[in-house]
Amino acid sequence: MNWSELTERQPALATVAYEKLIKPGVLLVGTTRRDGTARISGVEPLLMDGDLYLSMMRTSTKAHDLQRDSRILLHSVVTGPDPAAEIKVRGSVRRENERAVHERYADAVASQIGWQPVVGEFTLVAVGIDEVSYVSYDADNGAQHVARWPAGIEYVRAATTPTSLGPPEPVQRLLR
Repeated sequence: MNWSELTERQPALATVAYEKLIKPGVLLVGTTRRDGTARISGVEPLLMDGDLYLSMMRTSTKAHDLQRDSRILLHSVVTGPDPAAEIKVRGSVRRENERAVHERYADAVASQIGWQPVVGEFTLVAVGIDEVSYVSYDADNGAQHVARWPAGIEYVRAATTPTSLGPPEPVQRLLR
């Protein structure tokens, strides 16, 4: 599914995902290296035509990783304990080779992000979303809130000690 389908099907989760993943202007991308180990890289996201696009230098290691294995994990940037929430998106990428899309993308980046990518000199991929996960912690009571879609799982686990959580208790705050 693409970003617009997520927005249509789960508007509250999509709003939180936008705020945590897209709005900051950079996110972390997990790819699989040739030897099977994980690689984490930063990248600027852009929403265009209902899709979530990522661009990268053609010769970057993350571009090579994604050419070899299209699976991807996107993770919101976490810089400290507050705000204590994170978004993870699992999926795969589709390489976009159409020049017209590259041109629209370059124009959108120039107007929204403020730098001008050179058409033909970057790799552009659209992210197909398989799963979105949300995890947050309440600073006041230590409770953990988890939502996973499309699995439709959402629960809160109360803190039992500073390093332990109790059993999941179903809630419906983000998922409909």
